[in-house]
Amino acid sequence: MTNTVAEAPSVFMLPGRDRRVRGGHPWVYSNEIRMTPEAKALAAGTVTRLRRADGKPLGVGTFNARALIAYRQFSPRAETVVDGNLIGDRLMRALALRKRLFAEPYYRLVHGEADGLPGLIVDRFADTFVVQTGTAGTEALLANVVAALNESLGAKTVVLRNDGSFRRLEGLDSYVRVAMGEIREPVEVIEGGLRFPADVMAGQKTGWYFDQSASRAFVAPLAAGASMLDIYCYTGAFAVAAAAARARAVLGVDSSREALSLARRAADGNGVGAGVEFERGDAFGKLAELAHEKRRFRVVVADPPSFVRSRGELKSGLRGYRKLAHLASALVEDGGFLFIASCSHNVPADAFASEVALGITRAGRQARIIRAAAAGPDHPVHPFLAETAYLKSLVLQID
Repeated sequence: MTNTVAEAPSVFMLPGRDRRVRGGHPWVYSNEIRMTPEAKALAAGTVTRLRRADGKPLGVGTFNARALIAYRQFSPRAETVVDGNLIGDRLMRALALRKRLFAEPYYRLVHGEADGLPGLIVDRFADTFVVQTGTAGTEALLANVVAALNESLGAKTVVLRNDGSFRRLEGLDSYVRVAMGEIREPVEVIEGGLRFPADVMAGQKTGWYFDQSASRAFVAPLAAGASMLDIYCYTGAFAVAAAAARARAVLGVDSSREALSLARRAADGNGVGAGVEFERGDAFGKLAELAHEKRRFRVVVADPPSFVRSRGELKSGLRGYRKLAHLASALVEDGGFLFIASCSHNVPADAFASEVALGITRAGRQARIIRAAAAGPDHPVHPFLAETAYLKSLVLQID
């Protein structure tokens, strides 16, 4: 998609509703825009110029009259052309940052609005790139994204993992396909000197959670010479890292047979298979079973999928985190450690911390927070968009 400034249509904000976007916020909601018949007739994802009610330009972005977040800003300069050149320039800017942060090409390359590419996620596995488009605007620009990855970053394979439920909010279909190259088996991830297989076609999200890499590096040495329980272990990243850090025994639990198969491959492939056991099961049920058996661990990791997928689920989701903290902390030996996380942007950090503390107290334990963290630096945060700071984690020592 290429738009000249002259070609780009305009949408107008309602009087007095432009203060937030003028202050730097990249989103405009549908109830802030004058939804004229002309605006409603624009194809979802059309590049548009945003204007105040009096016609003064506010920027350029993509527009979807049928979405709650109707407009997504690409630039506050209305003369900006949103095309393949802009996509390529912003991908290279994102790459330059990651090269300063990481020695090897395994990271999140693009984190949406924080990297100037609203609605776009790109995870990098060496010369394989996994792309998620979450808006009609980025879907319309997808050919430019694939071309830029090929031409500017030397991509050999590009996978489109556009199967997230969030796409329904933009009226988008769900699909997974290879846009370039081929995928015959799980791709490799190198993290902390360890090698892991990642299923980029059918695994959770893009096949790997780069956002927890710094937390895995912090937690693994805590289990040295002792035991670890990894609930919701997925493909074994926390578990295998702990075993490689000389944990005496590691138990990983997950409900996915496919994820556990990859976890076992990772453990065996890194030469720590003898020290890691994986079991298929329900997390809460397994925690209760281990408590009944009076099992204790030096480190317990609880990194669940999102409990709060919408604001309407906040109350029940917070109860879920409280219950998880209750059951998990009961299994930590005195002086041991609990790692617990929430990956929902709908959960405020203070509310998450409060529910974790309450759950630990109800287990009859006391705790102190020794580390509070967000996602790694390859997941930058847009300063006006709290949603880009979705991940919250705590490491607590338990008495």
